[in-house]
Amino acid sequence: MFDKDRWTEVYMALKSNKLRTFLTAFGVFWGIFMLIIMLGSGKGLENGVYYGMGDFATNSVFIWTQPTSKPYKGFKQGRRYNFTNEDTKAIIDNVPEIKLIAPRIEARGGNANNNVIRKDKTGAFSILGDVPDVNKIDPVTMIKGRFLNQVDINESRKIAVIGKRVVEVLFEEGEEPIGEYIKIHGVYFQVVGTYKSMHNQGWGEWQDQCVFIPFTTLQKTYNYGTIVGHYSITSKEEYTATYVEEKVKSLLRRRHTIHPEDTRAFGSHNVEKEFIKINQLFMGISGLIWIVGIGTLMAGIIGVSNIMLFIVKKRTKEIGIQRAIGASPSMIISSVITESVVLTAIAGWFGLVFGVVILELINKAIENGGGDNSMFTNPEVDFSIAMIALTILIFAGLFAGVIPAKRAMEVRPIEAIRDE
Repeated sequence: MFDKDRWTEVYMALKSNKLRTFLTAFGVFWGIFMLIIMLGSGKGLENGVYYGMGDFATNSVFIWTQPTSKPYKGFKQGRRYNFTNEDTKAIIDNVPEIKLIAPRIEARGGNANNNVIRKDKTGAFSILGDVPDVNKIDPVTMIKGRFLNQVDINESRKIAVIGKRVVEVLFEEGEEPIGEYIKIHGVYFQVVGTYKSMHNQGWGEWQDQCVFIPFTTLQKTYNYGTIVGHYSITSKEEYTATYVEEKVKSLLRRRHTIHPEDTRAFGSHNVEKEFIKINQLFMGISGLIWIVGIGTLMAGIIGVSNIMLFIVKKRTKEIGIQRAIGASPSMIISSVITESVVLTAIAGWFGLVFGVVILELINKAIENGGGDNSMFTNPEVDFSIAMIALTILIFAGLFAGVIPAKRAMEVRPIEAIRDE
């Protein structure tokens, strides 16, 4: 392996066929380069999608009421109803598979009019009555101050946690919002925290324009009684969100006298199902990338095998002389295979490095261009994946040299010496 003469022989053999060697090496280089670029691009797209989801609990489900679509036990089709605090207690008592449950109610009017005032500034924002656990299901990033806590719920405190956009509209640049008062539908609330959304684009923009106040405070202050708008629920680790969703809906059907087959009486969004679909999508994309990439690599490897066959043919006389003066079969085979592996490994290494460099340049360009709001974020290739690709390439180069090596061993010394 460390024989200087052998490496000189390898170098001279490849050098004597510069154009063929270059074109073959470029095929291998391009194969692994494209594989790395495609893997990095797929990862960048995946990162962008998951970044857009923020730290959303992937085992969560959201349930709200809708008009019934079937008559049942004297109730007409199209009946409207509301969840209540009693439903919340019943769910907690009867569905032990639930890890977290966060009831929410939104103040009437939403952000359709200027519902929040501070001094001479007004804004139209979504006013959400929430409990602390909502920040474990769909968390936000606190900028200053704190989020809602259980004492706020128990004492129905008039406090508010406001989004980044709310701060921009109601406060001057550099002004400290914490401790200040804002008026919501005529009632004053003290600001105890500011936040920004972890999501990007539409959902993140909406969330940044929200005002969180304690759930009990909104119910009492704006005369909602015991009404609940919707539930955010997560399942325990050993159960699926889909199982919990069906069990909760079944309980609520019984409590509100809804037809057992009325699937339209509830609106719901199952994040777990969406997450599984996204995972399957990216598994498919990754599989397709590997198929295309390996196919491209194989084209380069076939090129390596072809040039090695050409080199063996050209060196027929030389190989015959080596055989005649006592060169062992293993020496001839190892010489040919070494040339194949060296050509493949060097070309593959350059393709790998160049691919990683290009991905880094793309990542820098995204960051400098405001990549935080992009659906394509941090394209990268895991180091272990890159090493696996390079290892596959080297082994492929090893096998690419087998046929030429076998051809070399078939050369008869006497006939080879006479070969022109």
